[in-house]
Amino acid sequence: MFEPGYIDLYHSGELKRRAERLEARLASCNICPRECRVNRLEGELGFCHSAYLPIVSAVCAHHGEEPALSGSKGSGAIFFGNCNMRCVYCQNYQISQDWERQQSKEMDCHTLAENMLYLQDELGCHNINFVSPSHFVPQLVRAVLEAVPMGLKIPLVYNTNGFDSVKTLKELDGIISIYLPDLRYASDTWAEKFSQAPGYVAQAREAIKEMYRQVGELVVDEFGLAQRGLIVRHLILPNGLAGSEDSLAWLAGEVSPTVTVSIMSQYLPLHRAQRIPLLARTISLSEYTAVLKLLDEVGLENGWVQEMGASENYLPNFEREGHPFSLSADRQR
Repeated sequence: MFEPGYIDLYHSGELKRRAERLEARLASCNICPRECRVNRLEGELGFCHSAYLPIVSAVCAHHGEEPALSGSKGSGAIFFGNCNMRCVYCQNYQISQDWERQQSKEMDCHTLAENMLYLQDELGCHNINFVSPSHFVPQLVRAVLEAVPMGLKIPLVYNTNGFDSVKTLKELDGIISIYLPDLRYASDTWAEKFSQAPGYVAQAREAIKEMYRQVGELVVDEFGLAQRGLIVRHLILPNGLAGSEDSLAWLAGEVSPTVTVSIMSQYLPLHRAQRIPLLARTISLSEYTAVLKLLDEVGLENGWVQEMGASENYLPNFEREGHPFSLSADRQR
């Protein structure tokens, strides 16, 4: 078993120093690449519509993540509300893009820390999985600082759209054990048109390289559970909009041919996508098989590939009482 690095950082006082440095940056926010420069400490709202307190839309044991994360007891998912992107096809649009309804879900950092312990101790989750954390990194670190003396001891997963600030990621070095970024586009034109994320390609690629520098290749324990490392997700989009050939070739050539990838076939034309012809359908079998062929061509062998027809299996409903991914009795906080 690996002991997560945040425990040593807590005892040395470095975790507290990082929390304070990150929180100070909220006064003229530059936490994500947008650098809105609003004073979130005083309640000002930038692109992400988020002030100081973190917005937590759901807390649950998630069994639909990659096998090394979900294991037998689930990944301890903490779904943050709002987002620093505006993907027209976002499957989590109920919580990522309906910011006015999400404001009621603000949570102080001590309560967020308690939720981490709930996932670890009561549900037995294998890790704490921060979903869409890019705009709440200072709050995340503050909550970890509070959770360590309460007994937090499992790996932390940073589950992100990839639109992350390298400066901010450097403050997470040693805190995050497992990085789980999307590599969503290879074209800034499509990134801006469909996600309002100008400069996404270079930003995400530099972020992924920084993540790899920090945690390296995926390391699992004797049970196959992830303890440390990088897993890069790539969602296949219809009509080649994800730029799979360029993205996968870049991963193999500029990060590592042995990096772990998770190829996702679950695209559904949700949110506003049904009104956009290029995005208004699921992927075809030929598009799917072309990406599998690309994996062989560029030499990426480690990771997972979703089967065709997986889209309906991963559809959340954050307006449902209880667990957003099922009708199970799993508790939501």
